[in-house]
Amino acid sequence: MIPKVIEELEQKGLVEISDGAQCIFVEPNLPPLIVRKRDGGFNYDSTDMAALHYRIFSMKADTVIVITDVGQAEHFKLIYGAGAKAGWTQGKRVEHVGFGLVQDESGHKFKTRSGETVPLVSLLDEAVERMTKTLNGRIDEGKCPLTREEVAHAADVVGHASVKYFDLRQNPSSNYIFSYDKMLDDKGDTAVYLLYSRARIASILRKAQAQHNVDIEKLVKDCSSILKLQDETEIALAFELLQFHDILKLAIRDLLPNQLCKYLYDLCGYYSRWNNKCIVLGTPEMNSRLLLCRATLVTMDKCFELLGIKPL
Repeated sequence: MIPKVIEELEQKGLVEISDGAQCIFVEPNLPPLIVRKRDGGFNYDSTDMAALHYRIFSMKADTVIVITDVGQAEHFKLIYGAGAKAGWTQGKRVEHVGFGLVQDESGHKFKTRSGETVPLVSLLDEAVERMTKTLNGRIDEGKCPLTREEVAHAADVVGHASVKYFDLRQNPSSNYIFSYDKMLDDKGDTAVYLLYSRARIASILRKAQAQHNVDIEKLVKDCSSILKLQDETEIALAFELLQFHDILKLAIRDLLPNQLCKYLYDLCGYYSRWNNKCIVLGTPEMNSRLLLCRATLVTMDKCFELLGIKPL
């Protein structure tokens, strides 16, 4: 496939010989893209040009997003620039997303003691192990409603979510310090806090059905006549809920999942401030406030789904 792609580029008059190698000069201030080496062999430039051609013409892709470390930014600028000169990418979206380094607390690249890259499975296993100890400790203190039998599943869900969210909430191109203490904190911008917040909302909805015989689905159908926003905190929460679609569009446009993470964390903050001020169950405003709880839960679940996080 690679020779045919190079032949097409030659036919378009894009390939020049430079120091014995076949090159494409994309921009004057950038090094050339070497599509065939002096010895006739191929390299990353060759394979990535062939990959771009395959994705656009064989896979019929309208959008191509390549994710690598940020150090490859110039390389993909050349690849996409050459693709544009060849007329391949007209009307297509081709993007490179570069990610920064994961560092230890001393600011160095996160590695094992022997200097090797830490496998992701090891990070996940450690997070689950720490979460298991935390949950068992909370059960011992009478601060956790889970049974011992439920701990393994909960620790698995929350542990994995914590590592994933901690990574996704960073700007992709920025370096960040990996810290179990920070990612497993139940009071900060973490998956633990978010999942606990969701659990509290779900608990209110369950109690409304069990203790007050409220049919939540019926409330949803009649929401236009039931929903009454009075307190400033519930107006603020409702307004934040309405921002979801705009935030999602921005995250897709900018290829920044951390924007969605920030929205989710902010939404929990708006909900918490409202819930701390306005009692839901057993009040004259209960049905209206239950609708706000339901809307918050649905929006949070959609955010979790998009981030690849499974709620408890």
